[in-house]
Amino acid sequence: MKRRVFIKSGSGEFVQMLPGVKRKTLTFAEKTLSIEIFLDKGSKVPPHSHIYEQTGYMIYGKAVLNIGGETYNVEPGDAWTIPSDVEHSLEVIEDSKIIEIFSPMREEYI
Repeated sequence: MKRRVFIKSGSGEFVQMLPGVKRKTLTFAEKTLSIEIFLDKGSKVPPHSHIYEQTGYMIYGKAVLNIGGETYNVEPGDAWTIPSDVEHSLEVIEDSKIIEIFSPMREEYI
């Protein structure tokens, strides 16, 4: 089984996901995976859905998150969970940093 149970701050590489959106895989095991995401002001994550349950936490910044037609103004300290197969999108208002957890583990993020 592939797994990474610990990562030292400052290690790992970022992957550009979309313009203004980059991620770094943190830890993973059989059932979950965590990532760190940096989002530039004005960037957008278009509406999409996937089989993964996704839980997020805003470290800093501001964004507008849409989950299944409900809109949330996200600020530091806010958290959310997006159920499997529910459409969601994000519009970034200020430079932001988010931590997200996926279950099951996303093989393509390793």
